[in-house]
Amino acid sequence: MQRRKFLASSLAASALAITQSGSRLGAAEDGAQQKDREFYQLRRYHIISGPQRKLCDDFFGGVLIPALNRLGIGPVGVFDLSIGPDTPTIYVVMPGPSAETLATVETHLAKDAEYVKAGAAFLNAPAKEPAFDRMESSFLQAFEKWPKLTPPAATKTRSPRVFELRIYEGATDQDHKRKVEMMQSGEAEIFTKAGVEQVFYSDTLVGTRLPNLTYMLAFDNLADRDKKWAAFRGSDEWKAYSTQPRYAFEPIVSNITNVILTPTGYSQI
Repeated sequence: MQRRKFLASSLAASALAITQSGSRLGAAEDGAQQKDREFYQLRRYHIISGPQRKLCDDFFGGVLIPALNRLGIGPVGVFDLSIGPDTPTIYVVMPGPSAETLATVETHLAKDAEYVKAGAAFLNAPAKEPAFDRMESSFLQAFEKWPKLTPPAATKTRSPRVFELRIYEGATDQDHKRKVEMMQSGEAEIFTKAGVEQVFYSDTLVGTRLPNLTYMLAFDNLADRDKKWAAFRGSDEWKAYSTQPRYAFEPIVSNITNVILTPTGYSQI
């Protein structure tokens, strides 16, 4: 169990070290405080079908989300991977105003007696019956021009909805920065005109396959997704914008990871 706790908090330790050293994440924290930009921790829990599913649902919905909310972290999104590799996988999106709070979240949770007691079955699961198989985590910073996560309208009414999580990798830092600029300077507006609800946009500070950006879109269902993507890609504005020499001088996105997520019944997004 000690090893699992270490794995779960490794990102937090790394991010905190960077914050304290005043390097990239520290600079990001300072900039975000000036512009009210959020930070996100994105977790992927790989599970095995069976008892792990109920253990995770009981923990995430009844223990983790309330504890994170007590720390000022929220709304917390918990999603099932519906279309994509490595199913079953549960995605957790944790938004917060402070890089340090998110980076040290495991330390704060360990001091929450209610969390420790209520989550005992998950936190103290034995090696022969673990709560999950593996967990991966990324640390993200909201785009300057999209500083906060915005749940879709269907979240408030608990209506059916699906989410699309997209990760764009840049071949070089230059390409990555151009794509971030492109999305902030016009692409997001074209999505809006196509009727696409945008949940968040972010730059990955700590994670794998850097440099990359991560963003999330929301739709009523898959048919609604296909219709709105067609409107986006077929618009004259997108065709003109995407062929500008500044963004079309070379392929500025080298790889795209695209998954479809369905919110759990207790997700706050």
